Amino acid sequence: MSEITLLSWNFENNGKEDPAKRLKAHELLVSLNPHLVLRQEMWGADTNGNTILYELERVLGLRGWLGPGACTAVFADPGVFQPVREWDNAAPMWVLPPTALIMRYLPAGTEAMPLALVSYHLNYASATTRGAEAEWLSTWADKQWTTPQGEVVRMPCLAGGDNNSYPVPGVEGDPALPVLEEIEDRRHRLHRSYVGANGTRVMDTRPDEALRTAGLEDLARYWATARQGDKRAVSRTVNACATHGPDSRVDRVYGTNDLLPAVTGVDVIEVPEDESDHHIVRVTLDGGCFSDVLNQQVAEVAA
Repeated sequence: MSEITLLSWNFENNGKEDPAKRLKAHELLVSLNPHLVLRQEMWGADTNGNTILYELERVLGLRGWLGPGACTAVFADPGVFQPVREWDNAAPMWVLPPTALIMRYLPAGTEAMPLALVSYHLNYASATTRGAEAEWLSTWADKQWTTPQGEVVRMPCLAGGDNNSYPVPGVEGDPALPVLEEIEDRRHRLHRSYVGANGTRVMDTRPDEALRTAGLEDLARYWATARQGDKRAVSRTVNACATHGPDSRVDRVYGTNDLLPAVTGVDVIEVPEDESDHHIVRVTLDGGCFSDVLNQQVAEVAA
């Protein structure tokens, strides 16, 4: 397989119970030819026996897995990705539980490592809760798999979602952090900040710092710096507004270091504000390189 396309999108309120709006949004996703879709705000998809989930499977042409409370979902091309395990024991601090699976990339072969795949949505209102959720999210980068030879290896991980917080500054082209006092909504100042070590309230970048400390790299940051210097990778994913402040990049996809050589592009597909309050993050990966990564550790331990 030549290229894998992954999309991550917080589609606002799953279309606000408007079937036509929901259909149009997912037809947009179809036009991007994804193999993996990480969705957030899947509200209502679990009612009437998961009717809406199955409707979206039909539209996307992908198989879907719905997380607890219909907060998140993963969709995958069944001809390319095969489930090995579902994780349904999310830690109790999650306000909006993730959807997490172990998936096998079929073109890599039956003895290749699977990988962890996670769609997540960090808490909106509490920087404290987001910090705990990010720490727990990092545990999916620590999942292990036993090779056919009986050796235990650590699996790669891809995780994408709405972080409700900001990336640590340092990349040219990344939207600047908001100035706390310039956010008009006083409640939102609280939601997106915390009290720092010197007693001053600062904007929340801690989930990004935590995930990158754990070896989960922000793929947009990586693509904009280490590889092609493509600043489109760090485009806004949420537009400026009076209550929330300036343009920001709260939606991000993270991957473990071993997957970085397979990344061939990261960009943002803008969506009109009357359709959703978040844009779509797109990541492309070289299928051959992806296979090599999933087979390399197996070959090394077998040697």
